[in-house]
Amino acid sequence: MASDPGDDLFPNVHNPENLRVINDRCSIRTQDGHCVVSVSGIVLAAYAVTDHMAQAHAMISLVEQGWADQNQVAQAFGCSARTVRRHQRRFEGGGLAALGHGSGYPQGRRRLKGARTQLIQSLKAQGHSNREIARRIGVSETAIRKMLRRLGWKEASPEPNLLPLDMGPSADPKQPPGSAPPQIQCSPPSTPPLPGSTAPHATADTDPTDRSGDRLLAYLGLLEDAAPLFGSQTHVPRAGVLLAVPPLVHSGVFECAQQIYGSLGPAFYGLRTSLLTLLLMALWRIKRPEGLKEHSPQDLGRVLGLDRAPEVKTLRRKLSRLAGIGRAAEFGQALAQRRVALRGEALGFLYVDGHVRVYHGQHRLPKAHVARMRLSMPATTDYWVNDATGDPLFVVTAEANAGLVKMLPGILAQARTLVGKRRVTVVFDRGGFSPKLFQRILPDFDLLTYRKGRCPRIPRKRFQSCQTRLGGKTTTYLLADQEVRLLKGKLRLRQVTRLAEDGHQTPILTSRRDLAPAQVAYYMFGRWRQENFFKYLREEYALDAVADYSAVPDSSNREVPNPAWAAAHAKLQQAWAHLERLQAEYGLEASNNVESLRRSMRGFKIAYSQLGQSITRAMEQVLLCQKKRDALPRRIPLQRLPGDPVMKLAPERKHLTNLLKMVAYQAESDLLRAVAPHYRRADDEGRTLIQSALASAADLEVTGTELRITLAPLSSPHRTRAIAALCDQLNQSATLFPGSQLRLHYAVRQPPGEENGHF
Repeated sequence: MASDPGDDLFPNVHNPENLRVINDRCSIRTQDGHCVVSVSGIVLAAYAVTDHMAQAHAMISLVEQGWADQNQVAQAFGCSARTVRRHQRRFEGGGLAALGHGSGYPQGRRRLKGARTQLIQSLKAQGHSNREIARRIGVSETAIRKMLRRLGWKEASPEPNLLPLDMGPSADPKQPPGSAPPQIQCSPPSTPPLPGSTAPHATADTDPTDRSGDRLLAYLGLLEDAAPLFGSQTHVPRAGVLLAVPPLVHSGVFECAQQIYGSLGPAFYGLRTSLLTLLLMALWRIKRPEGLKEHSPQDLGRVLGLDRAPEVKTLRRKLSRLAGIGRAAEFGQALAQRRVALRGEALGFLYVDGHVRVYHGQHRLPKAHVARMRLSMPATTDYWVNDATGDPLFVVTAEANAGLVKMLPGILAQARTLVGKRRVTVVFDRGGFSPKLFQRILPDFDLLTYRKGRCPRIPRKRFQSCQTRLGGKTTTYLLADQEVRLLKGKLRLRQVTRLAEDGHQTPILTSRRDLAPAQVAYYMFGRWRQENFFKYLREEYALDAVADYSAVPDSSNREVPNPAWAAAHAKLQQAWAHLERLQAEYGLEASNNVESLRRSMRGFKIAYSQLGQSITRAMEQVLLCQKKRDALPRRIPLQRLPGDPVMKLAPERKHLTNLLKMVAYQAESDLLRAVAPHYRRADDEGRTLIQSALASAADLEVTGTELRITLAPLSSPHRTRAIAALCDQLNQSATLFPGSQLRLHYAVRQPPGEENGHF
C-alpha cells in the first residue's frame, strides 16, 4: 500500500544536498570545492575536493579510529570496501606518501602512443613477425599480440605518411606543414677504425649535457644505442676509470656481445652503453645496481659520454632482457676464446676449483659444504678455471652442487675446445681426487693434485732440499720424489712429497715427469692464487651478491638421497648403540662375577636374566630396524621428495654478471702487468695503485680526433710516475672509445712544484 505524502510528519525537514551522512556520528559536508569530515560535530579532516591523498587518509582515519566500518565509509565516499582496504595497506606499507598515487598503470591512459600504434601496424603490414616488432619497439611479444588484437588488425598496405623505422639522414618522409625533419648528425671517421674498436653511432645532439634529440629518436624506435658525446671539462669525478677502456676493448667484450646478443631493441641505453656501464661499475667498486643511488647520474654520465648514466631500474631491466635471451654460456665461450688468443702463453697450467655461494633466502635450495664456514648450507656452486697467473678464463655453474669429480670431465672438454690440441696440465685440489677419473683424463691432459687418504709416511732421511726460481722469486722446499701405483698397479703416477717444518708431509701426485721436484711443488702450491682470487672478488666485486632473486624448479629426474632411508639408518644406528651398551654391561658383570656365589654359567644367567632378556629384545630391535631400512631405496627422484619442491636460482643473470666481473678483473690485471716494471712494490700494492688511479678525477679535452684524459696526480711522486708510465704504454695502443672515432690519449697532471721537472 503506497504511503500518502500527507502522512509525513516533518515534510520540510531534509538533509542538505551537500551533506552525506556516514552513520549517526559521522558526516561529510561539501562546499566551495572543499570537504569537511566531522565526528559528533568535531572536524576530523578538511581537504580540497581534488586532493585524493587527503581523502584516502580521511577514509583510513574513520575506519582505524573506530568511528565507522569499511562498508559505511565506502558507501559514503562512493567507492568499494576493497578500495578502502587497499588504502589501508598502502598507508601501512609506505605512510602518507604511498596514498599519493595508485599502483599499476593509470586508468584511461594508453599504454602505447599513437605513433607507436601506427608503427606497429606498418611493420606488421610489411610482413614482420610479432617477435621482430617487439624487438624493435622494445616491448614483449605478448604486448604486441594483444595490441594487434585490440586494434582488430588485418592485412593492409602501410600508410604513406608513417615514419619508416630505418629512416636516416637521407630519408625525406612527409612532414606536417611548418615542421622540419630531425637532423641526425654523424661525423665521418677521420681515421680508419682500429682493431678492437666499434663502429660509430649516429647522434642528433650537439650539446653533451642535453641529449633530448637522441632520447626522442629512441622513443620513436629509430635509435638502438646513444652515441658517446663528450665535452671538454675539468676535474670530472672518477674519470680515471677510462684507463681501463683499452684493456676492455682489446678483451673483445663489446664485439662478442654484438655477435651473441645483437641488439636490445630501440633504446637510448643500448647494448654497448649498458655493458660499458656495468664494467665501469665493477671497476668503480659499485658492487650492485642499487649502489648507483649513492652517485650523481650526471657525474657518471660525463665519463660515459652521456648526459646521465642509467639508473637502477633501467640497468636492472637491461640485465633482465639480456638474461631472457639465454646466451650467457655462448658469451662466456666467446670471451674465453678471445682471452686464449691474448694470453695463450699463460695456459700451460689450468687451475680448476669450485666456489660456493651461500644462499640466505626463502627458497629451498640443495645444500653444499662451505669450507670457509665449516658448515653445510643452502648454496650454489660455481667452478672457475684460471690460468697460471691466477686470472680467470671461464666459469661453469654446477647442477645441484655437483662435486669436482663429476664436473671435471665437462670442464676439461670445454677447455679442450679453447686450447686446441696442445697438452695442458690441469691443477686441482683433493676434491677431484679419483684414480678412475685420472685414467679418463690422462690421455688428453696432464694432472697435478694432492693425494687424498692415508698413505705410508716417508722416512726423514729421504727428503732433500730442492730449489727453484719461478715467478721472479727463489723458493726452497724439502722434497721426496718417488713413483707410486694406484688401482692395483694399473695407474702409475709420480709422487712428490713436501716436508714442512712441523713434520707434516704433503703428498702431490702428477703425471709430469719432465719437471723438477721443486717445480712440481711450486705449481701445486700456486693453486692459492685461485683462492686469493675468490677472496678478492668476494670483497672487491661482490662475487657472492645475488643478482636475480627468482628461482626455478630443479630437475625432477635428478636422484637425491632418500630422507626416509636416512631416518631409518639413524634409528638402526641408535639400536646398535643400545645393544652395544647392554652387551658391554653384561660383559662387565661377567668379568666381575664372584665364583663362590655363582660357580656355573647357568647360575650367572639366572642371576642376570633381566639383563639377558634386554639384550635379546635389543637384538630383535636391531634386526627389525635393519629390515625396515633395507626395504627403502637409498636414493629417490627429486619429484618424490616430501615437503616444498627443491628449487634452484635462475642461473642466467648471475652467470652474465659473473662474466662481466671476470672481464673487469682481467682488465685490472692487464693494467697491473703494464705498471709492474715501473712500480717496485707491484706485487704487494699493485692492485691498490690501480684502484686508486681508476677512482681518481681527471680533466677531459675533446679535439677533432682525440679524447684527452689528464689524470690528477696521486698521493706520492713515485706512484704518479708509475701511472704516467702506464699512460705512455696505453697511448701506444691507439684505442678508440667504444662507439666513437675518438682516440684515447692519457696523461698525468704534474704535481704542484714539479711543473719544470720530470716524473
